[in-house]
Amino acid sequence: MRREKLQGKRFSKNTMYVSGAIIGLVIIALIVAIIIYGNHAKENSQTAKTDIESIAESENQTDSNALKQASSQIGKNVNEISNQTNEVTEKIAINTSNMEVENKVLENTVKEQKTSEKEEKTSKEETKKEETKKQEVKDPEFAKPVEGEIIKAYGKENLIFSETLNEWTTHLGIDIKAEKTTVVKAAEEGTVKAIKNDPRYGLTVIIEHTNGYKSVYSNLLTAEFVVVGEKVSKGQTIGTVGNTATFEIADESHLHFEILKDDV
Repeated sequence: MRREKLQGKRFSKNTMYVSGAIIGLVIIALIVAIIIYGNHAKENSQTAKTDIESIAESENQTDSNALKQASSQIGKNVNEISNQTNEVTEKIAINTSNMEVENKVLENTVKEQKTSEKEEKTSKEETKKEETKKQEVKDPEFAKPVEGEIIKAYGKENLIFSETLNEWTTHLGIDIKAEKTTVVKAAEEGTVKAIKNDPRYGLTVIIEHTNGYKSVYSNLLTAEFVVVGEKVSKGQTIGTVGNTATFEIADESHLHFEILKDDV
């Protein structure tokens, strides 16, 4: 009986040892499992982190590429807009320049037209003044070029008998009796138009006056006192009486004198 009790105590003690060993093994297994689980979880966490970073990097790369593309597109659009703006600006500048040129041409045209109108107006006014001046100019008042008796009158319609020609003929002036070498004076102020030898009336001086009048002095002996183009005053000496008129050679010594209006 005692022996059985001793064996029972030994069995119980062995059982306790076995149970403690088992419990220790279980605890060790749990610790190992926890360590393994922790390492696995850490690896999974690292992998997840790596994946997340990879995804994030990929997304960042994608976003960066998209951003670059968007930026490039925006830059392209900006360049296109800038080019279009430059083209519009150039067109506006060209149009503005053309408008300025057109305005300048128009201004010059208006100025030229005004100048032309002004010149035309001035010309008309000057012409009118000249015409008025001509109208205001009085006809010459002729004086006798020599003192003496009129021995042959004017005859255009009424014929005059010529002693030299021994016939009735026209006489377009008057003959004033004067001794040879008598001084002949200008009947009115004017300009010496001509000095010539007329085949009918001999040495002749012609003076031009205002309003189309001319005075003619013929049958002169000399005309040395004046020259063609000279301006003479009324009463100025222009020559001397002579006997050079072939058509009046038989008449007494005289001055043949004519007054013409518009050469008639």
